[in-house]
Formats: sequence, structure tokens, C-alpha cells
Amino acid sequence: MNSKLGRPALIAAALAGLAAAPITAAHATEKVQCYGIAKAGQNDCASKTGVHSCAGEAKVDNDQGDFKTVPKGTCTKLGGKVDGKT
Repeated sequence: MNSKLGRPALIAAALAGLAAAPITAAHATEKVQCYGIAKAGQNDCASKTGVHSCAGEAKVDNDQGDFKTVPKGTCTKLGGKVDGKT
């Protein structure tokens, strides 16, 4: 194997592995559905009350039937309810 080609390839592979590490850690954070914090048009999925059936269709801000997915522990700080419960 030509050592001039092998060394840059090894360095590139090592750097790629380091760059992917923070992404993996970010995905490990537990998320919850936080009801009552979504702004109009910014909800993550269908309304639990059946008003609409898809993400981005909330008509009013902070509707208790619409949710945003947020990191665990932040929902109540934002004024919402986890999974629609008090």
C-alpha cells in the first residue's frame, strides 16, 4: 500500500469519527411530547383532540391539544404539560 495515500485516509476517517460523536450524544437525550407550547403552524404531529391530522396545522398558539417534542425536564419550564397530563 502506498503510505502517501494511506495516512490521509486514516486521518480523514479519524476526523469523521470525531465529528459524528456529538451527534450521537444529542440523539441520546430523552424527549417528551409537551402539550400547550406549540405556536400556530409549528406543532409536531396531529392534534389529540382531532382538530387536524398532521404536523404544522395548529391554528392557534398554545393549544392544549397540540404538542412540540422537547428534551425531558423542559416542558413544565416552558408552561406546558407532558403528554397532556397535569
